[in-house]
Amino acid sequence: MKSLALLLACVALVRAGTYQDRFTEQYNKIHDSNNGYFSNEGIPYHSIETLIVEAPDHGHQTTSEAYSYYVWLEAVYGGVTGDFSKFNNAWQSLEDHIIPKLQPTNNYYNPSSPATYSAELDDPSQYPSPMEPGVPTGQDPLFQELNQAYGTEDVYGMHWLLDIDNVYGFGNTQGQCELGPNESGASLINNYQRGPQESVWRTVPQPTCDSFKYGGRNGFLDLFVGDNSYAQQWKYSNAPDADARAVQAAYWAAQWARSAGKINDISSTLTKASKLGDYLRYAMFDKYFKRIGNCIGPYNCPGGNGKDSAHYLISWYYAWGGSLTTNGGWAWRIGDGATHFGYQNPLAAYALSNEETLKPKGTTAVDDWSKSLQRQLELYQYLQTEEGAFAGGVTNTWKGRYDTPDSNLTDDTFYGMFYDWEPVYHDPPSNRWYGMQPWSVDRLAQYYYVTGDSSAQGVLQKWVNWIIPNIKIENGDFSLPLNLGWQGDPPRIDVTIESYGQDIGAASATARTLAYYAAKSGDSNAKNVAKQLLDAIWTHNESKGVTVVETMDTYTRFNEKVYIPSGWTGTYPNGDVIDESATFIKIRSWYKNDPDWSKVESYLNGGAAPQFTYHRFWQQADIAIANGVYALLFNE
Repeated sequence: MKSLALLLACVALVRAGTYQDRFTEQYNKIHDSNNGYFSNEGIPYHSIETLIVEAPDHGHQTTSEAYSYYVWLEAVYGGVTGDFSKFNNAWQSLEDHIIPKLQPTNNYYNPSSPATYSAELDDPSQYPSPMEPGVPTGQDPLFQELNQAYGTEDVYGMHWLLDIDNVYGFGNTQGQCELGPNESGASLINNYQRGPQESVWRTVPQPTCDSFKYGGRNGFLDLFVGDNSYAQQWKYSNAPDADARAVQAAYWAAQWARSAGKINDISSTLTKASKLGDYLRYAMFDKYFKRIGNCIGPYNCPGGNGKDSAHYLISWYYAWGGSLTTNGGWAWRIGDGATHFGYQNPLAAYALSNEETLKPKGTTAVDDWSKSLQRQLELYQYLQTEEGAFAGGVTNTWKGRYDTPDSNLTDDTFYGMFYDWEPVYHDPPSNRWYGMQPWSVDRLAQYYYVTGDSSAQGVLQKWVNWIIPNIKIENGDFSLPLNLGWQGDPPRIDVTIESYGQDIGAASATARTLAYYAAKSGDSNAKNVAKQLLDAIWTHNESKGVTVVETMDTYTRFNEKVYIPSGWTGTYPNGDVIDESATFIKIRSWYKNDPDWSKVESYLNGGAAPQFTYHRFWQQADIAIANGVYALLFNE
């Protein structure tokens, strides 16, 4: 714990140096209202620019990821300045805007029958997926415990996606359902819902609350799930890595505030973070609460009892919803049996099981998070390649429908869960992007920094020895891996670097990982590389932040076909028709009014791929955080 004590002492002793100055400069740019990082409601946009298609399909949407970075940014601000009021304000904004208030029928939820099974299919063109009421599901062991702890049936978790400017026009503002395009304020929306091949280019965005006002005869419901009857309903989806990152940020806020004698200033916010972590446990369970381990065949794999449906990892999502009407009302909840190494957060698990101000009220929560911590550490070991990088993840539900996995995957399992090199989504492959590496390993390094856990140190050292030779710093600039390739299965997996690039967010996360590792281990080379990488990133500093030019050759996909079943027709609030001729741009005609549309139009007409300099909130915040943390760790 000596390094943690050193860090806390630095809160009081740190003097303005190069990296603290950079933090302050970057922080001020993010908060400069002229730069456009926040909406009028104080919500962080996914990016300043509106024309951007990646996970969100518009820059003035936002994600729970962005909100978690906002909370983290303000926690570091408190660590640097001693002012934690902005940390409190960021959490309040999170609670006001992205934790859903419209949950009208949770009281009808039956934890003995959490949801009706519907298989995930291989391709969007196979949907709607039929519901199969005869498939056994398990029991939800959290519902009563959470009700008793918090006195409510509602879920305290972030929905993952907000249409801040109500571009789609659904008007699902907090507590409201389909108020339409004239409604001002952030609107909660959904998109991905049709299998692993459904990239952002092939989605049919839909409202979180569907009263059949838009879409087709049954709203948007019959595009995704086949049923004999459809009811107006609400539904939300949580990205657990974001909730865990928010808890992680709260942990550091607690350490820095305590050192500054200001822990009471943030006590109510820490209580909220603890509550978020309590509900985050839904991410530890199989999608239909089925038994963990060798779960093959939807009818053969039994439902779980108690905690035998818990894999104790941080999975890709959890979701919940229900009917709009209370006459014959119903509600449902699901976890997820697929878990990606990139979503794991051992520091959050440690915080929720060890930090007194963050221990949740749920009677079994501390024990669950303690088990999760150990399980996550084991997963890193299981997925680490010969070279040192980490492969994709594991799943309890092969292909999203409890299929029989390939025979080469049944010999070496993880608690009976099967290795999957690209869990969850395949377009693009979910573990191709190098950024998943430092996103997750940074959290492992923070855990190691706090605890000195030798098992974490061994895993980290192997990763550090892999990445340092693959960071190229020449003439003051940098490049590092961009896309990765994978071969083999446990216990022998190998990684190759397929391309290099300048992802500024992945670079700053890499620098922070090396900094935390160096601060605890004393590895001077890791510290020097972290410093050089931060310096190289900063050469791309400009008036609104840090940017590099990106060539968007994926934008040919604006014309990509979006699958709509033959004979199905509907409309969006702006009048865009949804039918079997749909393409990405046809159901988003408003994009043609974007100030950058001419770049894409020229490309679609045979011109060169357009170039953009994007200011993504998460990247800009990550760069600020990396510099602020480096200043706190090394007093520079």
